[in-house]
Amino acid sequence: MVRWLIVVFLALVLINGLAPWLRKLGLGRLPGDFHFRLFGREWYIPLASTVLLSLLLSLIVKWL
Repeated sequence: MVRWLIVVFLALVLINGLAPWLRKLGLGRLPGDFHFRLFGREWYIPLASTVLLSLLLSLIVKWL
Protein backbone atom coordinates (compact mmCIF):
# COMPACT_ATOMS: atom_id res chain seq x y z
CA MET A 1 0.00 0.00 0.00
CA VAL A 2 2.75 2.43 0.95
CA ARG A 3 4.67 1.51 -2.20
CA TRP A 4 1.71 2.54 -4.39
CA LEU A 5 1.38 5.85 -2.56
CA ILE A 6 5.05 6.58 -3.20
CA VAL A 7 4.72 5.67 -6.89
CA VAL A 8 1.64 7.88 -7.32
CA PHE A 9 3.33 10.76 -5.50
CA LEU A 10 6.46 10.50 -7.66
CA ALA A 11 4.37 10.30 -10.84
CA LEU A 12 2.45 13.44 -9.86
CA VAL A 13 5.68 15.30 -9.10
CA LEU A 14 7.14 14.22 -12.44
CA ILE A 15 4.04 15.22 -14.39
CA ASN A 16 3.86 18.55 -12.59
CA GLY A 17 7.49 19.25 -13.45
CA LEU A 18 7.02 18.32 -17.10
CA ALA A 19 3.70 20.17 -17.54
CA PRO A 20 5.15 23.39 -19.05
CA TRP A 21 7.22 21.39 -21.54
CA LEU A 22 4.26 19.17 -22.45
CA ARG A 23 2.05 22.23 -23.03
CA LYS A 24 4.60 23.59 -25.50
CA LEU A 25 4.21 20.32 -27.41
CA GLY A 26 0.43 20.84 -27.54
CA LEU A 27 -0.61 18.40 -24.84
CA GLY A 28 -3.25 19.88 -22.62
CA ARG A 29 -4.93 21.70 -25.48
CA LEU A 30 -6.34 18.69 -27.28
CA PRO A 31 -10.06 18.21 -27.88
CA GLY A 32 -11.20 16.35 -24.80
CA ASP A 33 -8.99 18.28 -22.37
CA PHE A 34 -11.29 20.33 -20.17
CA HIS A 35 -10.29 23.63 -18.59
CA PHE A 36 -12.85 25.68 -16.68
CA ARG A 37 -13.29 28.03 -13.74
CA LEU A 38 -15.49 26.99 -10.84
CA PHE A 39 -15.80 28.60 -7.40
CA GLY A 40 -13.02 31.05 -8.26
CA ARG A 41 -10.48 28.31 -9.06
CA GLU A 42 -9.09 27.02 -12.32
CA TRP A 43 -9.84 23.35 -12.92
CA TYR A 44 -8.03 21.28 -15.51
CA ILE A 45 -9.03 17.76 -16.57
CA PRO A 46 -6.67 16.40 -19.28
CA LEU A 47 -8.61 13.37 -20.53
CA ALA A 48 -7.36 13.29 -24.13
CA SER A 49 -3.77 14.05 -23.16
CA THR A 50 -3.84 11.26 -20.59
CA VAL A 51 -5.06 8.74 -23.16
CA LEU A 52 -2.46 9.86 -25.69
CA LEU A 53 0.42 9.66 -23.19
CA SER A 54 -0.79 6.27 -21.99
CA LEU A 55 -0.82 4.90 -25.53
CA LEU A 56 2.61 6.34 -26.22
CA LEU A 57 4.12 4.86 -23.05
CA SER A 58 2.54 1.47 -23.69
CA LEU A 59 4.02 1.40 -27.20
CA ILE A 60 7.45 2.30 -25.83
CA VAL A 61 7.25 -0.44 -23.19
CA LYS A 62 6.10 -2.99 -25.79
CA TRP A 63 8.95 -2.00 -28.07
CA LEU A 64 11.54 -2.44 -25.32
